[in-house]
Amino acid sequence: MKTGIFLLTENFHANSHVTILNDIDLACYAEELGFDEVWFAEHHFNSFSVIPNPSLMMAYTAAKTSKIRIGSAAFLAPFYHPTRLAEEIATLDNLSNGRINAGFAKGGFTLDMEYFSKTPQELRSELFENVHIINRALSHNKALHPKPLQNTIPIYMATFSTQETIEFAANNGFGLMFSQGATIEECENACRVYKNIAGFDPEIVLMRVFYVAQSYEKAYNAAVIATDHFVKSMRSLNSGGTQPEFNQENYTLLLNQRYEFFDAKKFMNAALLGTVEESIDKILEMEKRIKNLHLILKPASTDPRVTRKMLKIFSEDIRPKI
Repeated sequence: MKTGIFLLTENFHANSHVTILNDIDLACYAEELGFDEVWFAEHHFNSFSVIPNPSLMMAYTAAKTSKIRIGSAAFLAPFYHPTRLAEEIATLDNLSNGRINAGFAKGGFTLDMEYFSKTPQELRSELFENVHIINRALSHNKALHPKPLQNTIPIYMATFSTQETIEFAANNGFGLMFSQGATIEECENACRVYKNIAGFDPEIVLMRVFYVAQSYEKAYNAAVIATDHFVKSMRSLNSGGTQPEFNQENYTLLLNQRYEFFDAKKFMNAALLGTVEESIDKILEMEKRIKNLHLILKPASTDPRVTRKMLKIFSEDIRPKI
């Protein structure tokens, strides 16, 4: 099993510059702790998840690290010229000395489609077409320079258990990438569909909200603050609305209420929460049920210092037992 962290450059304290640099620091700290992978999201036109260009985050991380693999989670492929993106990925692979994972998704937030002149109906077909072109360019385009250092760039397709995406990935030998709300059952079903087509089990990148504390209740109550705000922000983005401001006191008052923002309930139900022992048990169960698992932690904290502390606990107390 591979372990990693998922970074969305979440701007909890209204300072994009500090937030961006904090995520780079966390990526470097993850390498120091021995994590295998770091994955950067791509979100546009919002003041909360300030990461419109994962390539730049990946390049800067490559310059400051030497071992950890660096992935996109995910490039929103319909919004790129595919050959141009293939060039970026090949260049990133050279800058990182062959440490790039390439994840792709279709996107679909309201402002994305408005500013990039897309419609919902065309996103999935363009995703498949562009990823096909990118993969062929990285492997076979003689005009592409520089060439990637890796013989094959690992490619992962983001999916919400969508049959078409699973079939596309299986027919091309790509891995699958699941969001923070995906259930183990959904992953297992996707793996069965994939294996029936490809004849082998896929690589599975599985994101999980993560918070470790002295009890499940304490972990849940801490994690729901950051998670609900993330979901609230994404719902606002999806409707084209104004981004909400983060307010710690407001969230403390709302801890006993359940809001159906985006799919927050699924995020929290699937989350890796609780004590060290509870986390170990949950991870061992995941590893038992899902082959080729990449467990990617999304620390649910608004404070980088707390995030670093939890990652250290994972590295020192949890990972040796999984």
